[in-house]
Amino acid sequence: MALQGYQLGLPMWGMREWAGSLYSRDARPADFLEQYSRVFNSVEGNTTFYSVPSRETVERWARVTPPSFRFCCKLPGSITHESRLQDAVPETVAFLTRLEPLGARLGPIQVQLPPSFGPRDMEFLEGFLRRLPSGFRYAVELRHPTLFTERAMPRVDALLARCNAGRVILDSRALRSGPGEHPEIQAARHKKPDLPVRLPEVETTEVEPILRFITHPDPEVTAPWIEEWVEPVARWIEAGRSPYWFAHTPSNVKAPELGRRIHEALARRLPTVGEMPPFLGEEGEDRHGQMGLF
Repeated sequence: MALQGYQLGLPMWGMREWAGSLYSRDARPADFLEQYSRVFNSVEGNTTFYSVPSRETVERWARVTPPSFRFCCKLPGSITHESRLQDAVPETVAFLTRLEPLGARLGPIQVQLPPSFGPRDMEFLEGFLRRLPSGFRYAVELRHPTLFTERAMPRVDALLARCNAGRVILDSRALRSGPGEHPEIQAARHKKPDLPVRLPEVETTEVEPILRFITHPDPEVTAPWIEEWVEPVARWIEAGRSPYWFAHTPSNVKAPELGRRIHEALARRLPTVGEMPPFLGEEGEDRHGQMGLF
């Protein structure tokens, strides 16, 4: 059993709380990535935003994951948030060189920009993208609200098209739809951007659309938002675009279960996506009786 036609993943793989559910009960941190890649076929790779891994670490990532697995790594924050892309090409090239051992396992590089990176900074974005090595794929996540207006969006789309870069779609509407009293929900709502989601984006011509799906921990609150995305993602798959769908919850403790619900909903619409492999820690247990909010 394996996922087919699209990449499904979580923000990271290194969560001890997943031992006994996604991972076997006796899993050690050194086992996490290999066991993660038995179920999910992609990961956001948030770790690279905070620090650049050693070459030996990257070589190990490649060694323990199957050829179909994809790392969708983020550029380091020193490039996107501290330097704000200015005079950052040499550092970026060094970072990309560090990831070369991943080979075909390296998916689009995510260029996640800070909320203060707005219309006046677009010239820096274009100049940066135009100077990057051509052997990699890039996807930009914009967070400045002004860049999501009807006037700005076509200009941004044209800029990305000129630079052969994709756009990361961030959807946090589900996170803000249900009760918000729990401190983890409040923290997530404060941290995650509340940006418009332009549904016509589903008609994008990008080969590998990326959807970062930030949800409420209550499955009943999140279910309608999953269903809203099933049809466009199914159309992407049918068109051969190999989309990425990344599943987030406030603490991410229940992110694996969210990923499973996403795949089950998509499989009802498009059976060709296959069956999700079982979670290693749930063998012989009733998985549906284990689900909670956090």
